[in-house]
Amino acid sequence: MLLFSFWVLGIVLIVAQTTLLQLFPVWFGRPDFVFILVAFAGYRFAWIPGIALVFTLGWVMDVIAGIHLGFYPLLCLLTFTILKVLTTNSPVKESTYQIPLVGASYFLMQMFFYFVYSLTLPEVLPEWSWGETTRRTALVVVAAAPLFLLFNSLFEYLQKRRMRSTPPRRRSRESL
Repeated sequence: MLLFSFWVLGIVLIVAQTTLLQLFPVWFGRPDFVFILVAFAGYRFAWIPGIALVFTLGWVMDVIAGIHLGFYPLLCLLTFTILKVLTTNSPVKESTYQIPLVGASYFLMQMFFYFVYSLTLPEVLPEWSWGETTRRTALVVVAAAPLFLLFNSLFEYLQKRRMRSTPPRRRSRESL
């Protein structure tokens, strides 16, 4: 139920990102909601459900809006894996590093994929712009704060609901 709920939420975010946000002017900015959900999954989901979630959402995003097939699922899987490895068993309080780490990972992933694109299709790639990359990263960081609150509320609600729906086990009279 948890995985399915976040998958549906991811589909809604993909629709919003690829249709509604495209109506805004370019100077207004278009945050990457799917990247924020992938980062949240890296913090909260276990390995197997998280990989299933981020791969399917990355694949859907790639099919809908990808220019070069396969790059967006790879971006999602790399982001999930790196954030999962960095934050597993971290002694630092979770709320301290979540949003800054989203910004840092978004910035580094943009740099990494620009490098990959420069090797695969250098003639199609626009020039690197530090200002544009920094602006996009700042927009993702600003959008991540309210979205993380929303995602966390939904995650905790679904966790509590799942715990309430499982009945307690009773001992049989024979074991007494």
